[in-house]
Amino acid sequence: MTTQKPSNAFIAASWISLIVGMCGYLIGLYNAQMPLNEKGYYFTVLMYGLFSAVSVQKCVRDMLEGVPVTNLYYGLSWFSTILCIALLAIGLWNATLALSEKGYYFMAFLMSMFAAIAVQKNTRDALSIEKMEKSNP
Repeated sequence: MTTQKPSNAFIAASWISLIVGMCGYLIGLYNAQMPLNEKGYYFTVLMYGLFSAVSVQKCVRDMLEGVPVTNLYYGLSWFSTILCIALLAIGLWNATLALSEKGYYFMAFLMSMFAAIAVQKNTRDALSIEKMEKSNP
């Protein structure tokens, strides 16, 4: 498998998307007029979602590179990612927020998850290129 170094523009866009998505979500959550336990729920869903999305990306990449990945971990990673999206959707469906707020949280959440995958991919690509350059001077 040939790995191409990600462009600096793509790396920057990925990091900016992750930071903007997470900060937007968290600032909205901080300013929301909801009980602290509800804020904790949405915060936990975001953190779990980011972790699970990175886990899926890592599993897919490992399998492409021939690194052993158990079907159990791969399945749990996908299940966790889908579960996080479902938990957020159910929470927002039942929340007493304006539709615009619900949409804002959902879009910031999905943007953050996609950006986390892109950042993980860029990091992995950069490490692969660095490793190849060290082994082939």
